[in-house]
Amino acid sequence: MRRDGAANREKVLLAAEHVFAEKGAAASTDEVAQLAGVSIATVFRNFATKQDLIEATAVRYLEKLTAEALQLTGSQDSGKAFASLMRTLAAAGPVKMTLLDLLPSHDDGEGLSGPVAEAVDAFRTAVDDALHRAQAAGAARPEVTYDDVSLLLRALAYATDLSEGEALDRAVGIVLDGLGVPR
Repeated sequence: MRRDGAANREKVLLAAEHVFAEKGAAASTDEVAQLAGVSIATVFRNFATKQDLIEATAVRYLEKLTAEALQLTGSQDSGKAFASLMRTLAAAGPVKMTLLDLLPSHDDGEGLSGPVAEAVDAFRTAVDDALHRAQAAGAARPEVTYDDVSLLLRALAYATDLSEGEALDRAVGIVLDGLGVPR
C-alpha cells in the first residue's frame, strides 16, 4: 500500500472509531468520510462494506488496548500495573463495547471474523496475564477470574458517561477495592 493510501486508511479508521462510538449503528460511512477528510470512495476503496469498516475499527481498537495492557504488565509492580490497566480499560470501555456491539452476535465466539476473534483472544490473554501477575504478587484476590474482571469492566462501560471523570474514578476505585487491588 502506498504511503498516502496507508495514511488515508488510518484517517478513516480513526474517524470511524469516533463516529461509531458516538452514534453506534446509526453512524454512516458518509460521516466517517467527512470526519476523516476523505471522499466516500476512499472509504470504500479501503473497506468494501460498512461491516468491514466496523470490524477493522474494532480490531484496531482492541489491538491498541492489548498493546497498552502488555506495556503496563511489563511494569515492576504488578498490583499498580493491574490497577492502571483497570483504569485504562474502564475509560476505554464505552468505545470498546459500542464497537463490539456493532459486530455479529459474539456471546459464544461464533459469528466473529477471524481477525476480530484473534484480536479478542489477544486482548483477553493480555488482561488475564495482568490479573495472574497481580494475583501472584498478592495484589489481587486469588479467586478472581478474567470473567469477573470482564463483567465488572462491562458494567462500568455501560454505566459510564466519559464526562463524569470523578464518578468514574470513584467507581473504578470501588471495583479495585473489591478485587483486592492496592491503589
